[in-house]
Amino acid sequence: MRETQPKSLTARDQNYLWHPLTQHKTAPPPLGIVRAEGALLFDEKGNTYIDGIASWYTAMYGHANRHIVDAMTRQMQQLDFVMFSGFTHKPAIELAERLLALLPSNQRRIFFNDNGSTAIEAGIKMALQYHHNQGEKRDTLIAFEDGFHGDTFGAMSASGLSVYNGPFEDFLLKVKRIPVPQEDNLADVLSQLKAIIDENACAAFVFEPLVQGAAGMKFHTAKGLDALMAICQKAGVLCIADEIMTGFGKTGKIFASDHLEQQPDMVCLSKALTAGMFPLSITSASEQVFNAFLSDEVHRGFFHAHTYSAHPVGCAAALAGLDLLTSEQIAERRSYIAKAHEKFIDKIPGHPAVENARTMGVILAVDLAVETDRYGNFRDKLYTFFMDRGVNLRPLGNTLYTLPPYVITNEQLQQVYDVMEAALDAVETWQS
Repeated sequence: MRETQPKSLTARDQNYLWHPLTQHKTAPPPLGIVRAEGALLFDEKGNTYIDGIASWYTAMYGHANRHIVDAMTRQMQQLDFVMFSGFTHKPAIELAERLLALLPSNQRRIFFNDNGSTAIEAGIKMALQYHHNQGEKRDTLIAFEDGFHGDTFGAMSASGLSVYNGPFEDFLLKVKRIPVPQEDNLADVLSQLKAIIDENACAAFVFEPLVQGAAGMKFHTAKGLDALMAICQKAGVLCIADEIMTGFGKTGKIFASDHLEQQPDMVCLSKALTAGMFPLSITSASEQVFNAFLSDEVHRGFFHAHTYSAHPVGCAAALAGLDLLTSEQIAERRSYIAKAHEKFIDKIPGHPAVENARTMGVILAVDLAVETDRYGNFRDKLYTFFMDRGVNLRPLGNTLYTLPPYVITNEQLQQVYDVMEAALDAVETWQS
């Protein structure tokens, strides 16, 4: 008899799709999501989940935000797409003007890409060619241990998480790594950095300012980062701030770089740039960097492009997102979440399952007193624990974290805390 019932999304998926960050031989089937609104996801069985990580830190103004959807719809009906080589358009110009008003004051030029990895890729290529155009061959990048900057080759080279890079390490760019600066190691890290610069032809320092996201929401000090940047810039090493995760209000300021006294030479943005509505990214640069590409010789220009660069619909989404980011309502919600995180952190330090707890802006992270692999049975057990209770949280090894949409309700946020606290108690049981 022919099958009359349509297969579920999950079942159909299994026949054709290859998912990211997935070992398909052992991973459970993916969950079929049919709708999203505000801070909520809805699956094909009618279950609801609070999106406690804003779908990888993108949907900060909530899913299906009407202001952003309407702006994208209007743009589609006026100018859907035009290539950005030889042409320009109003959404790209307006977005550049508004972003540069918010970015560190030395940023003067906006280069468009299509995702976070390619924003970093462009920044690294700009840095290498910047020195080349001035007659220098600088072939070394400086990056933090355990950093993550994306999965294209340049971005992957700067990243320090071997779980992602392992098979490709023989093919990567030359990178020297240093620990993140803390109060107790700053003198040693500064010494390591000076030695690296003395012994190598260093082109750029690529870093996630103040928070290393994929490493497990690890924090480091603004004072220490300022000191590192000052040494690099004195030596002509360009500083590339990866604000792909930290940007757009997550650390308590519009950009994490706003906590610093030193200004980066380049800034990379994506994710919340378009609130998850459209794949778009930018690499901003100082006028000094831009001017190094000006020449009567054509080949000294930056010959790097993406077909969908400065997509008008993506720019419209980003402009609408900036409306919300700079609104009084979103400022109030960011402040509420930050204070609520602090209250939660104050509750749990004595819990035997907690090794370390910290918060910055809307980022909250709790390290468990458990040894575990980044991807493994324990992490999967935690993930299932959260999803079974209606909250989408994705532990990073032994680190639980939440980075919720700004529009999450007070009740939904409390539910996230309740589930995290329940997980701490469950961890004790699992270990006994």
